[in-house]
Amino acid sequence: MAMKSRRKIPAHQTDRELPPALCRQLLQELHLLTREGDLNADARRKLKQVNHLISLLEPTLDDLFQRVPAPVIVDIGSGKSYLGFLLYDLVLRHHPSGRIIGVEPRPELVEGARALALRLGFERMEFQPTRADRASLPAKIDLLVALHACDTATDDAILLGLQSNAEYIVVIPCCQAEVAGQLRKLKGLPLDPQQCSRAAAGSPLAELYTHPLHRREFGSHLTNVLRALALQAAGYQVTVTELVGWEHSLKSEVILGRRIEGPRSPSRLRLQALLDQFSVCPKLIRDLGYCATAPCSIPGDPGLPNATGESIGVGSLRTDV
Repeated sequence: MAMKSRRKIPAHQTDRELPPALCRQLLQELHLLTREGDLNADARRKLKQVNHLISLLEPTLDDLFQRVPAPVIVDIGSGKSYLGFLLYDLVLRHHPSGRIIGVEPRPELVEGARALALRLGFERMEFQPTRADRASLPAKIDLLVALHACDTATDDAILLGLQSNAEYIVVIPCCQAEVAGQLRKLKGLPLDPQQCSRAAAGSPLAELYTHPLHRREFGSHLTNVLRALALQAAGYQVTVTELVGWEHSLKSEVILGRRIEGPRSPSRLRLQALLDQFSVCPKLIRDLGYCATAPCSIPGDPGLPNATGESIGVGSLRTDV
């Protein structure tokens, strides 16, 4: 299959690629457009992802601005704040209230975002140079988003949203390595039904993660399934969809949760059944205190602490697969 051209789209042809209401100066400041107003292939892919995400968020934002006097939007792992700036330009500047808070641990990116917000007059944007679990945020968050927060950073974002009773939680996960590392530790171990929480020792489901490539992909999929179930168990209505086609990004899964009720036992039971079946316990699940049943014990492995401080033998985190 022939590779697509990486040539720039000239300035006079960019209108078909960009929303008409989007400020061209902002796109140039974000280096999504060149000084001449051209759009290169990499910027086009990034802009397509962010624009599609904003379109997915449009019903959410309409709902919030109708019901909430001053919605609080928190962007976890905001990086250069592409999403935050485009949200502000397309949505917030048309409303008299509401604010966006970017949380990003790299101080140089935060300083750059602050300077840009000042130049553009985006007064209701603020930025914190810290991690999600150390951020100083309002007690009530209306919309929490995390675009490509890497590995367990997505778990931290979801946990923060749950702790804040966020009306909406929207994450696009990235680089889910933790569960694959736990599965690698379990691969090939002699399974003793008396010591293992797995429903059936020697289950043929272990073939799903025998090979490294399958383990990486299955671990990523299982991670996101558990995240969706955790949101459902907490009372969120969950939609899982695709951000853009794989020709633009391999990290394209969107998990969108809307809080509609209190905790739900059926989802909690399904979540526990999956944990028992595969003997894994990712960070979000540990932090929520759901790892009550010890996974398979691994001789010589000290295990990981769960939410109560007890040790559970699931192998080390962030192990390369």
